[in-house]
Amino acid sequence: MKKFAGIIFAVSALLMSLNASSAEKVLVFAAASLTNAMQDINTLFKTNHQDSDITFSFASSSVLARQIEQGAPADIFMSADQTWMNYLIERHLAKDKETLLKNSLVLIAPNTSKLDHVTINGQTNWKAILPDGERMAVGDPNHVPAGLYAKESLTNLGIFKQLEPQLAPASNVRDALMLVERGEAALGIVYSTDAKISKKVKIIGEFPADSFTAIEYPIARLTNNTATDDFYQFLTTPPALAIFEKYGFVTQ
Repeated sequence: MKKFAGIIFAVSALLMSLNASSAEKVLVFAAASLTNAMQDINTLFKTNHQDSDITFSFASSSVLARQIEQGAPADIFMSADQTWMNYLIERHLAKDKETLLKNSLVLIAPNTSKLDHVTINGQTNWKAILPDGERMAVGDPNHVPAGLYAKESLTNLGIFKQLEPQLAPASNVRDALMLVERGEAALGIVYSTDAKISKKVKIIGEFPADSFTAIEYPIARLTNNTATDDFYQFLTTPPALAIFEKYGFVTQ
């Protein structure tokens, strides 16, 4: 009997292993600002798609695009701007993009900051809110989408050159948020969706929408298979869009 039970256990384990290995894998490369929303969407997706194995790589859109260019096996790419999606399209590594979400740009400070509300325009007294010696965290203005938007806005407001020495560039928008959360930067420029997930920072100002290019999140399939198509299509369904909206994204 013990030998028979051992055989049954071995067969069961083998079947479980085969089922696990037969799950269709989908690798999604997504902008860091999408982390929380995408994880929640995946949890919901799995309730009816147990045969799919969705995994994520979250980072700056620029980093992800370059990894895809170098051969990373991504199935879906979700960028925080059109620039890096177009970068892949121009190299024939992506096609048929569609814009899924929009976002806005805000100024944040630690909850302990005495600053409460800042009106951001061409007359803003930045010396008063960011004295010499203090730092402002941003995504790297040379390649991180959030940093590029911040640079564009500050340039159009006529203040970028003055503030540039006080900027603390981060590898992605979530790292910029973290610098403010830790008190390592007095201010930060992030997406409104990132600010809203943090309990350690507060939004003290909003950048004028006409001071930077519209923040759009394009998405594209890089491979064609059933599991990729299923997850891609799920992202545009009302339940998935409701999760994006919960985190502050504007849906189409």
